[in-house]
Amino acid sequence: MRKLVEKKKSSQAGKQLITLTLGAALLVQPISTIAWPSTAAAASDTEAVPQTTTTQTQQQQQLVRMSEEMITSGAKRVDYTWTSKPGEGAVLSRVHVIEIDLTNPFVKLDVMNGKPGSVTSVSSVGNMVSKTGAVAGINGDYFNTANGKGNPIGAEVSGGLLSVSPSKLTGMYAFAVTADRKPIIDSYGFEGSVTAGDGSTFTLSGINKAAYRTEPDNAFSHANAMYIYTSAWTQSRPDVADSSTTPTEVLVQNGIVTQVVDNGMIQGTVPADGYILRTHGKAAQYAREHLQVGQPVTASYNLIAQSTGQKIDPNSLQMLIGGHTILVDNGAAATYTRNPSSISPNTDRARTAVGYSKDGTKVMLITVEDSGSSQGVTLPELQQLMVQLSVWRGVNLDGGGSTTMVARPLGDTSTQLAFPTEYGDTQRQVANGLGVFSLAPKGQLKGIKASGSSVLFLGQQAAYSMKAYDTYYNPVDPGSLTPVWKTADALGTFNGSTFTATKAGKSSITVKSGEISDKLDIEVVGGESIASMTVDASSLVLESGKSLTVPVHVTLKDGRQLTVPASSLKWELRGFTGAWSGNTLTIGTVNPSASVGYLIARYDGFSAMTALVAGTDKKFDDFEGKTYPISFQGTNGVVGTSTVVSGLTGGNATNVLQLQYDFTGGIGTKAAYAVLNGTGRKVEGNPSAMTVDVMGDGSLNWVRAEFVDSKGAAHLVTLAKQVDWIGWKQVKVNLPADQMAYPVTLKRLYVASLEDGQDERALTGTLAWDNLAFQYPAVIPDPKHVKIELKVGSKSAKVDSQPYKLDVAPLLLDGTTYLPLRFVTEAMGAQIGWEAALKRVSVLRGDKLLEMWVGRSDFLLTGVRKQSEVAPIMRSGRTLVPIRLVSEQLGLRVNWDGKLGTITVE
Repeated sequence: MRKLVEKKKSSQAGKQLITLTLGAALLVQPISTIAWPSTAAAASDTEAVPQTTTTQTQQQQQLVRMSEEMITSGAKRVDYTWTSKPGEGAVLSRVHVIEIDLTNPFVKLDVMNGKPGSVTSVSSVGNMVSKTGAVAGINGDYFNTANGKGNPIGAEVSGGLLSVSPSKLTGMYAFAVTADRKPIIDSYGFEGSVTAGDGSTFTLSGINKAAYRTEPDNAFSHANAMYIYTSAWTQSRPDVADSSTTPTEVLVQNGIVTQVVDNGMIQGTVPADGYILRTHGKAAQYAREHLQVGQPVTASYNLIAQSTGQKIDPNSLQMLIGGHTILVDNGAAATYTRNPSSISPNTDRARTAVGYSKDGTKVMLITVEDSGSSQGVTLPELQQLMVQLSVWRGVNLDGGGSTTMVARPLGDTSTQLAFPTEYGDTQRQVANGLGVFSLAPKGQLKGIKASGSSVLFLGQQAAYSMKAYDTYYNPVDPGSLTPVWKTADALGTFNGSTFTATKAGKSSITVKSGEISDKLDIEVVGGESIASMTVDASSLVLESGKSLTVPVHVTLKDGRQLTVPASSLKWELRGFTGAWSGNTLTIGTVNPSASVGYLIARYDGFSAMTALVAGTDKKFDDFEGKTYPISFQGTNGVVGTSTVVSGLTGGNATNVLQLQYDFTGGIGTKAAYAVLNGTGRKVEGNPSAMTVDVMGDGSLNWVRAEFVDSKGAAHLVTLAKQVDWIGWKQVKVNLPADQMAYPVTLKRLYVASLEDGQDERALTGTLAWDNLAFQYPAVIPDPKHVKIELKVGSKSAKVDSQPYKLDVAPLLLDGTTYLPLRFVTEAMGAQIGWEAALKRVSVLRGDKLLEMWVGRSDFLLTGVRKQSEVAPIMRSGRTLVPIRLVSEQLGLRVNWDGKLGTITVE
């Protein structure tokens, strides 16, 4: 959501600062240079937005259709990729669209609220879909989180009932579907009046509206105004604190005035058979003079289409939901009708929009994902991809952290999140959503669908299920069907519905029941697809009896990042023994002569390694015996406290560092700090990582630690980009060791909320920290550096000045010198490994693991695939390795004297 901060202004009703906050929070980021500048200019009442276009850039941006799946009769989900620019550095964003066929009588669009029947409740889109029985939905209108009580900014119509009137704001558009199923995007005004029993009338300003500042006059919305509040308004109505007006209220039931409270508010909820007239100033004076208890009163109202001035009877609409600026008009990028600066137009973010086709038969619910490898889009890019989707007219909806799509997969009985939000699996609480509803009757069995993992690793077992759907694409109970599972290309075997992957490659799984079948494409990841692999041990301490989790992550050549299941890995433990349970290793006996233990993970010819040594975790502070001051600091206007407390719930009940913060009065980027010892506490040695227990408050704020190095440079380390948990959680973060000048001090622990998108995060909360510890790089003894002297064609060599007799003389072949593998490793003090079946050479020296294959130019260096122009060779049954490749990759220097034919390694 965005904030429009209004100036403080006085009125007869009092002086208050009214802050209007609109949905679509966007994090503060540097404005990037984009390949496709905006084609829209700001409206006349706003600051102009510079815009240019180029045909070349337009051609460079591409929307590629990837897949589609029916949701129900008349609605399908279509997924695309959007390429922001061509060639190197191209960024892909995933675009997810729900297409609605308005000519199909079995599908309907309607507004969903946070709580059914309430226009003042926030909830997740997933919860709205579940509560309303929708089969799909996206987030909807912007809303005011500061004092709006979950009330949408724009108008809202459902089933011909106007439940929220539009706000008097410039350039805000809305999407509607008429009762005869025609889509409309327009800007709407409100017109209404109340007629007393004596025939007098007074103008209505709106229905079920939170207090705000009107545009362009910047006036208090509820001053000298009359509003209707129905039973759909379930929060407290605007009072003097949030509207700068003290109301006089009138209760009307069954068309009769039943209660009047002068300069006060009627207690209790609004009855279902009536409404409350909230009046102030001139409107209150009218109420005192004309609305007496027992007298009849009537209200009438309608919307006004700003494009034509035509009156719109809410009964003529099937639904209507508010939005922001128009994005596409007549099939082209439109001029912005509202200054988009508050929704970060040139920043890549998640986005939500709705539009329709030129013939008015198709509506598109459009979302762009911002998570993982999908970077989101700018607002101009959103316009362009909508044009490529053949949107004739489209409007922007709430975006950023609010962007959410929930849909029912084909054959499923329940809905699910279609893609991660900007908060991962967490769905933001929003005011309303746009739901897709199925009106289809029960049909005949039409098809079946295979469901299960599409990406597997060798040795992994995965269970697959069969779902069924009818002629209207609604789910059918598959219990009476008998599935038969098969796989093509022999990538694995089935035992019932459980598949075990045995061969790398791409293929498909087929399920068949009777004459109906379905196919699911699968990929079994092989070692050849991997670019790098890491062993991310939770601890690097080599200690008998210690347990540590050891997840293994891979990055594929195409950029995908995956976690290798424990069942697919083979492990080598050197220098110690251990027992595995899933991805948890419990260290057994440590070899007394081993100064370091090596943990080597292998997967289909690919390897990664980490080293364990004694005593690399050191406690920094558990706040049990604090002997130094801890103080609170806040940015402008931020208040709070920072102190050591005890008695908190959970496993950290004794002394912890607690930070209570209140961002309500702050401005700009807001931060609350717990300052350690005034200028910080010195950290011993050169740590590479930190672990800390953090008590979360579910605020979605940013938690960080600030270090100051020996040169006075500050280093901000993110503990969590959003606190999306409640209670205690251990967090491990790597420190920027390559950027820090050691020694360092830990100066502050803090919580922050960036200026952009603050409405998506809590203004107040409480965090706590405990059990701070630092992890130090494994100090692996550097193997002794010895000087090796060789000569091409001679079996005589020197190692550390001592004579050494070679079985095979150094071989010079095509400019590369080769030596027997065993000599290389013995002379360098490395551990050697040879796997004849794979023709793989392994050399372990210090903190590096080098693996090469005979005849292959690629090699692995501690989990990273690299390329070389040379490779090991076989001669007379012996393995010869390129001396320069091996030496330099293991940190040694090679000198070649071409005149003398001598080689020196040191």
